[in-house]
Amino acid sequence: MNNLLVYKGFTGSVSFSADDNVFFGKIEGINDLITFEGSTVQELQQAFHYVIDEHIKDCENEQIPVEKSYKGSFNVRLTPELHRKAAITAKLRGRTLNAFVKDAIEKAMIL
Repeated sequence: MNNLLVYKGFTGSVSFSADDNVFFGKIEGINDLITFEGSTVQELQQAFHYVIDEHIKDCENEQIPVEKSYKGSFNVRLTPELHRKAAITAKLRGRTLNAFVKDAIEKAMIL
């Protein structure tokens, strides 16, 4: 099951409110809070596309960069011991810690 929508480089979460009988979501991975909703899956998808298109227009009108979901950088929280081991292992392999973590993630991917 996939609870995400993707459009123009943006990712939106999807949830359902049984109390309100509505699907709703928000754009993930950006600083702005952008939400959308719909009574049907089709309405939800249309609302998602609409808010993305409007966000892009707003950014262009305000001459600010369009911030897309998942820019390619994130913080990883580790225990100090795991951090130390990863840094030493990366160094022993002639890699930066960043490259070491990237390689490990790529090897673990199932997509």
